[in-house]
Amino acid sequence: MTELIVWHDGACPLCEREIALMRRLDRRGAITFVDASSAAPSACPIDRAELLARFHAREDGCLLSGAAAFAAMWRAIPLLRPLGLLARVPAVLFVMETVYRGFLRVRPALQRCARRLAR
Repeated sequence: MTELIVWHDGACPLCEREIALMRRLDRRGAITFVDASSAAPSACPIDRAELLARFHAREDGCLLSGAAAFAAMWRAIPLLRPLGLLARVPAVLFVMETVYRGFLRVRPALQRCARRLAR
């Protein structure tokens, strides 16, 4: 079985919702989820600020970020595996990464909205 570690921003309401869904879908327990916002420095493979700025995963020892990290996570979840496999096509991964970078630009505004709604 593939070893997969996913680092996420536990202080981000959007990330927490996404990870909560992934945990529910990961019925086999194939993914180790690490909250990078509160993890010990030794649990972070790179600088914490860098780790929190983009989504990261380690699949079989290879550190991935952005869309490639999401695709690795999806491959570990049977329901989402087809999407993860599709992302192995370079053109598909390129489009996914472009969309992800667009999301990163609006993420702060979306986080503020999510926090206001949670109050």
